[in-house]
Amino acid sequence: MLLKANTMTDQQNQFPQLFLRLALSVTMLSAVADRFGWWSKENSAWGNMINFEAYTRKLTFFLPEALSTFSAYAATFLETLLPLMLILGFKTKIAAYGSGLLLLIFALSMTAALGCKAPLDYSVWVGCAGAFLLASQQKYSFSIDQLIKK
Repeated sequence: MLLKANTMTDQQNQFPQLFLRLALSVTMLSAVADRFGWWSKENSAWGNMINFEAYTRKLTFFLPEALSTFSAYAATFLETLLPLMLILGFKTKIAAYGSGLLLLIFALSMTAALGCKAPLDYSVWVGCAGAFLLASQQKYSFSIDQLIKK
């Protein structure tokens, strides 16, 4: 009976879990697209990497400038890699923990630099919590991870 209950729970979690993976991924990839100028000016927060570097320097005011610039590029790399892993469902648990940690660092930096309202307005805490919730899952449906297990 317990096996049947676990199977039912797994089936009920399939689509919400997939939706969470996709929502986190598209959100992070959208931010990366903005840095590369792929959104229109009306829909852009930064519009290019130079503006994103300046924004990163504001958030990482406590770091030396070279390290702040490095963090802008490291964040961009991770905000490209981790969502792609989530979309594919490849090493999903690692990608979810990585996304959660990245968003946590971002939320804490935003809070320190801009106050508590900014990360709330941009739902950074919600994305962070969602990533950690995703990381706590036992099985990832519609994923490379699931195919490898079979």
